[in-house]
Amino acid sequence: MTSTPTAPTRAPSPVEAGTGRSVGRPLDRVDGTAKTTGAARYAAEHPHPGLAHAALVHAAVTRGRITGIDAAGAEAVPGVLAVITHENAPAMKPPPSVSVLNLSSLASGSSVNYLNTDEVHWNGQPVAVVVAETPEAARHAAGLVRVSYRELPATVDFAAEEGNAVPQKSSALQSGGARKGDAEAALAAAPVSVDLRFTTPPYHHNAIEPHATTAVWDGDRLTVHEGTQNITWLRDHLALRFGVPVRNVRVVAPYVGGAFGGKTMVWAGTVLTVLAARVTGRPVRMALTREGVYRTVGGRTPSAQRVALGARADGALTALIHTSVTQTGRTGGLPEQVTSQSRHLYAAENILLRQNLVELDAVPNTPMRAPGESIGTFALESAVDELACALGLDPIELRMHNEPERNPVDGKRFAHRMLREAYALGAERFGWSGRTPEPGSMRDGGWLVGLGVASAYHPSWQMPANVTVRLSADGSVVVRCGFHEMGMGGATAQAQIAADALGVPFEAVRVEYGDSDLPSGPGAGGSAQTASVAASLLAACEKLKGSLLALARRSGGSPLRGRRPGDLEARDGGLWAGPAGPGETYTAILARAGRDSAEAAVGSDTRVGKVTGQLRFMSKLLRDRRRWVKAACGAHFCEVRVDPDTGEVRVSRWLGVFDVGRVVNAKMVASQLRGGIVMGIGMALSEETLVDPRNGRIMNPGLADYHVPVHADVPPIDVHCLDVPDPTMPLGLIGVGEVSVTGVAAAIANAVRHATGRRVRDLPVTPDKLL
Repeated sequence: MTSTPTAPTRAPSPVEAGTGRSVGRPLDRVDGTAKTTGAARYAAEHPHPGLAHAALVHAAVTRGRITGIDAAGAEAVPGVLAVITHENAPAMKPPPSVSVLNLSSLASGSSVNYLNTDEVHWNGQPVAVVVAETPEAARHAAGLVRVSYRELPATVDFAAEEGNAVPQKSSALQSGGARKGDAEAALAAAPVSVDLRFTTPPYHHNAIEPHATTAVWDGDRLTVHEGTQNITWLRDHLALRFGVPVRNVRVVAPYVGGAFGGKTMVWAGTVLTVLAARVTGRPVRMALTREGVYRTVGGRTPSAQRVALGARADGALTALIHTSVTQTGRTGGLPEQVTSQSRHLYAAENILLRQNLVELDAVPNTPMRAPGESIGTFALESAVDELACALGLDPIELRMHNEPERNPVDGKRFAHRMLREAYALGAERFGWSGRTPEPGSMRDGGWLVGLGVASAYHPSWQMPANVTVRLSADGSVVVRCGFHEMGMGGATAQAQIAADALGVPFEAVRVEYGDSDLPSGPGAGGSAQTASVAASLLAACEKLKGSLLALARRSGGSPLRGRRPGDLEARDGGLWAGPAGPGETYTAILARAGRDSAEAAVGSDTRVGKVTGQLRFMSKLLRDRRRWVKAACGAHFCEVRVDPDTGEVRVSRWLGVFDVGRVVNAKMVASQLRGGIVMGIGMALSEETLVDPRNGRIMNPGLADYHVPVHADVPPIDVHCLDVPDPTMPLGLIGVGEVSVTGVAAAIANAVRHATGRRVRDLPVTPDKLL
């Protein structure tokens, strides 16, 4: 087996005196040089002797059974090594049933046991794999495989099936709805009300790195290079599917070229690459085409939503109703928490929230950045703006009038909430007072100008993480955790946190990540990774300092003898009793004790350790939910220009003010927030996955016809963080990655409404809807 070293953040350097604070500084990313010079290797770039290449054959029908496969043409192509179908594929164990007691069971993108069945469940499902010496030969041969089917009736039209949706069941991880009082009666009795329907289309992630897998078997040991968002889930899933011990599977993912949720689950390309490597006895790589990603990897569900609001003449909400219909695949897919933000944002006297699902014969949907809240905030925040128009109130004034002191549904306390402060600061910086309220009243030459606002909201999560920290005699520190780097700067942030916790320079810390041989880290999802790893990292650093103090106490002549942990602070590469008190460097402590290094660990990857960690996570999750509502929030301020003759919309100015707790690295946080806003601009103005309602086939599977924002579509984006820690979270961190995409589409739609007087309730906001 070829071993690939874990990507380091930097070579360690000795401790220097006078180290400064690292957390909060806008430090450069430690992986920046590797990525900008091409030194970073992604999943499809790892060399292996004898590497073969694989390509998929996709089903051309939506639902049915395979009646015959003619692979003769493919097998005759020079360089073809194998054509694997359900007729000759080795048996694999089926995907496991989902259980909240085993979170890795959530890894299955679909319940389909690929190539172990003759059934077809969606248009594009893989029905064969061709393995060849070159990727060109594999793709050419895949196009020559002829498959015949017996077609079966299929349900693929989301709009037509909306009336058949059923209520979503609640689970330990997600609620299907909520109720307080009689919202329908309160709505009917309200002096002022709005009752609106909104729709959002399907979306796809379009990461810059398409899904790719390189798989190498060495006997019953497997190494997989994969751009995954959850190394632990992928390792456990592959071990189960291929019947090998978990310890025999190594997943290497030091660099991931974007994901946004699309690489959370295990999809067909990964499983079938591993299968092809086992069949051929060769290392095998499969790099999906853009179209292949659309055909086999889930995207965001479409939605139909109703938001109805009732209010008194002064703007006090008496009724808030938010219901949704979303889609899952018949073979899998996770429900979207579309009404999540509507449980928390407004102090309505009566609330009704309900989420409904319809199953279609389609590739299962999957989480996409801020699942649920991204599309849910579009509907809710657009409706709030429309109510402000009906009341004749400023949209910010209406929001602040209904800002709750406690959670509106159940009265729980907010762990941290500074939405009022975000709006106040944003209004001042954006110049909101210069907005004239009448639609169409602001112009710039021939352009209609509109200003809009919307609230951002995303829940805060914390997942299990195992971490080890080793301090060497030269003063260097190594942090080890199998977390993920998808472009957010995770390794840099953890190095900053460790540097401050131990009182050493940032340059002295090296972080190892992205490898299942390391202690198990959390998945990169739910904006939870930084806080999750930080919690364990801080605990490990405390244990390490405690063990170093114990070494010093046992050593004759140490100035730390008789000192207690509470008396000491970590700074200047050691432990010190206040600014002028006695202390000793870590290097001196280790030298006196005759030790090369000291190490501390939090969490365990043993069988007992995994179970204990899982139970600890679930108990903390439930305990926190009973006490607090934890979330990041913010305020979006948007300016648009609309051409009254063509309906063209241009976003010309943006400000986002966010309450995301403590900011670890201002430069990286600003980048994350801007990126989410850009994704929201695409969601609002151009992005949609077009699905043929007759057969469920995706009609625009690629960037030529699926329009993501380009530079010309993106205005100057000003972001500001309040940078106030949440006292209930590790280091005060809340979560950054997803909150900024929420509310963006609504802010744009609200600005368009102000510019034109037209309320667009069906995304995207295209010119035809304004003419």
